Formats: sequence, structure tokens, C-alpha cells
Amino acid sequence: MTGGGALLVIGDVVTDIVALHGRPLTPHTDTAARISVRPGGSAANTASWAAHAGAEARLLARVGADSADWHRAELLAAGVRPQLVVDAELRTAVVIALVDTAAERTFVTDGGAAVRLGPEDWAPSLLDGVARVHLSGYLFFADPGRRLAALAIAAATARGLPVSVDPASTGFIEQLGVTAFLDAIGGTDLLLPNLAEATLLAGTDHPVAAAERLSAAHGEAVVKLGPQGALAARQGTVVAHVPGMAASAVDSTGAGDAFTGGFLAARLAGAGLAEAAAAGCRTGATAVAEVGGRPPRRRGR
Repeated sequence: MTGGGALLVIGDVVTDIVALHGRPLTPHTDTAARISVRPGGSAANTASWAAHAGAEARLLARVGADSADWHRAELLAAGVRPQLVVDAELRTAVVIALVDTAAERTFVTDGGAAVRLGPEDWAPSLLDGVARVHLSGYLFFADPGRRLAALAIAAATARGLPVSVDPASTGFIEQLGVTAFLDAIGGTDLLLPNLAEATLLAGTDHPVAAAERLSAAHGEAVVKLGPQGALAARQGTVVAHVPGMAASAVDSTGAGDAFTGGFLAARLAGAGLAEAAAAGCRTGATAVAEVGGRPPRRRGR
């Protein structure tokens, strides 16, 4: 376990309905699939993978009463300390993940209670004992979430705590607008985008240039390249291209969250940028061999 303080993750808890289909989806008829219901959500996944990697991980999120007890139990079993606000009106967010034979996924999303996580759910005491704050990108795609993010960034900055963001979704970034998203994440000092998110935000198709531009604006950026590893950049310069790890991919759902959790756990333990990126590649490779976005259960849990 790390001893320098906890990781506080703020964002979404989701009920994932994962459908692994062996043939292309065909309109107007049935497609056979293996379907399971799993705990998910980018923030919850990230916190779970960070705990799996040895960090003390905490999570602030909003869920519906329909599944609050189940999600709380799953997070506790993963080693996460959850602070779940139970919404009296909306159900927990739901994502349908359609996963093909190449382990690539398509998401259909109902934001549910997650989109109402906001400033009223914040308390300064959430930062007590915390050494690093991480914000799920999904937090920024609803007005209450953006206001909560601004509060959290300001409070963390006042305490001298680093704040990271995983951009999460090119589709939602485009809906909000790239400029509006970049304005909303101002004040953070580490971005952890995948390649598509990085090139969209940086305005370039070149991965190295994207990493350099984003790190110049935020201090550090780690661009996740999937099986090709990751680019780590600091203050406008790429400092490492970390190779990926071989894996037998079954489901890529949550692989980016796993990378982020492993990366942040390593930083809390004192790792440098390149070493932490390598740790993220290891957790990402573990994740794609599992169905769903959470770590495999440890013995005794």
C-alpha cells in the first residue's frame, strides 16, 4: 500500500450491460451475444484499478436508490472507500456496451443520476488525507458536474494537490465544444487522454504533437495508445514512449480507466512519469483480458 495519502476520484458510477457478440450486428433480426450486468463507470473503474494497484482510493459519485447498495458493496469489495450520494429521483446511470470479436466496444449511454452530481455534493473535508485528485471527463458534460469540478479544482489547488483529468469521450467533447471543454479543465496539471481525445483536443492528427501541446498547456500529458503503449510528455516535450504489453483481448471496456488507475497509483507511490505510464500499460493489459471495466476479484473478496 502507498503511504503518502489517498487518491480522490470524482465522477460516475454506472451499471454496465455488456454484450459480447460474435457476429456483426444486423438490423431487423437477432444477434446472439453473451450478456452480463457489471458495475462500471469511468470514475468508479479508475478508483477500483488504483486500489487494485495498491493505492488508498476514494470515490465521490451519485447513484440511484435502485442499485446504490449493490454499487457500494462492489466498490468496497474492490478496496475503494465510496462516498455515494443517493439520488431520490433518478436511477443509476446505465451504459450498454456492445463488444465485437476484436474486443472493440460501442457505448449507448443513459446518464441517469450521474449527471446530477454537483456542488451540493461537495465538502472540503473530502480532501482530508488526500494527496491527489482525479476528475472523470464525464463530470464536465453536464452543468452541475462542471460547477463541481471548478470547486474541486480550486479547493485542491489551494491545498497544493495535483489534479488530473481523463477526457473520457470524443462524442461528448464535440457536443460540448472543444474550447468549452478546455476552458472547463483549466487549472488541472495532468491530462490522460486516449489518442482520439488527444488529437481532438490538441487540434492535430500527430500523436507526438498532441502530447506536446497538451503538456505545454497543463504541465503533463500521457496519451494512451492502446496496444502501442503510451506517450508521456512534460511541459511541451515528450519524455518517453512506453511500449504496450501483449494481452489476449476479450473486452476493451474500461481499459483506459485501468491505465489511469494504475498510473495514478504509481505516481502516489513516488514513480516518475515514464515509470507510472509503464504501470498503466500493465493494468491496461490486465483489463482487456477481463469482461467489464473492473479488476479481477482478489482472493477472499
